[in-house]
Amino acid sequence: MRPLLLLCGQDAAIAAVAETYILASLPDLLLQAFLHPVRIYLRMQSINLPLTVCATLAIAIHLPINYVLVTVLGLGVKGVAMASVLANLNLLLLLLAYIFFKGVHKRTGGFALSAESFRGWGELISLALPSCVSVCLEWWWYEIMILLCGLLLNPQATVASMGILIQTTSLIYIFPSSLSFGVSTRVSNELGAGQPEQASRAATAGIMLGFAFGAFASAFAFLVRNVWASMFTADPAIIALTASVLPILGLCELGNCPQTTGCGVLRGSARPKDAANINLRSFYLVGTPVALVLAFWFHYDFEGLWLGLLAAQATCMVRMLLVIGRTDWAAEAKRSRQLTGSDAQGKVGAADGDEKSRLLIDGDADIERPNDRC
Repeated sequence: MRPLLLLCGQDAAIAAVAETYILASLPDLLLQAFLHPVRIYLRMQSINLPLTVCATLAIAIHLPINYVLVTVLGLGVKGVAMASVLANLNLLLLLLAYIFFKGVHKRTGGFALSAESFRGWGELISLALPSCVSVCLEWWWYEIMILLCGLLLNPQATVASMGILIQTTSLIYIFPSSLSFGVSTRVSNELGAGQPEQASRAATAGIMLGFAFGAFASAFAFLVRNVWASMFTADPAIIALTASVLPILGLCELGNCPQTTGCGVLRGSARPKDAANINLRSFYLVGTPVALVLAFWFHYDFEGLWLGLLAAQATCMVRMLLVIGRTDWAAEAKRSRQLTGSDAQGKVGAADGDEKSRLLIDGDADIERPNDRC
């Protein structure tokens, strides 16, 4: 990783630290491959409170582990990465323990493998892959912006400030993300039950709440702009950079919160390809050119990169609302049944067919960015 980062023009010190963190984080990829399906498995059965309890316990355990690895053992950045890996491992073990001891697995036929377990993967993958692409397109853009920070006037300060700002937007994102999951599940359930009016009402209510979350997030970013970075560092350059960009971050959230909810609507109505197309065009055909031109051509530097993000989020929100506003909900309800109706209704009846349709439509709803993005 270090030679690749140096080839991209990154500062040598930053490249060395990044390589250490990435290598120590590799086991987390395997854990995430199991953790996300387990979350979906529980959420699709409306088992939400245990998810929250297990996550809270994992975080509580994470704090002392992080302290021991970083401070007591002196592992530094490597210790931070290892603590994150252990936090996800603890969460996975807690969820599996809950499923086993509460007998949740027995409601869905247990863990026994059968030929039925390998059916319907084509339909599921056809929905899951576009959702994955949609997530990657947005979060790869953030990673590209971090690389571009290494080419600015003060790379160490801008990369550090970008880290603070990304963690800030990830913190804010918890609220629209949770709303998105709820809206996605509600929309998919209503469509699977053949109630398009209820699905439309759920989508509208969710997006309105998304706008409200965006307004609160924008106000929060503006109010804490002068003190927020001081909780992470005492470096005056980093504090000044963060303070100058936080208002722009707040404006970004005005678009990000409703568009995140819109992603949930599209997932719930089995249209992840639309979300992927919107993200591709918004972030790479609008956001990237604007960021590059403002940061390097007009010398807006760090602020220019975030103005590019603002342009991308605004474009994404507008396009998302246009797609949802033009939705024929009656046609979507019919399509949701057609996705699995011919297979399910012929074998296990209409009720089971509806449930399978709901799971298939919303089964990709838990694919998230590394910091849990849309």
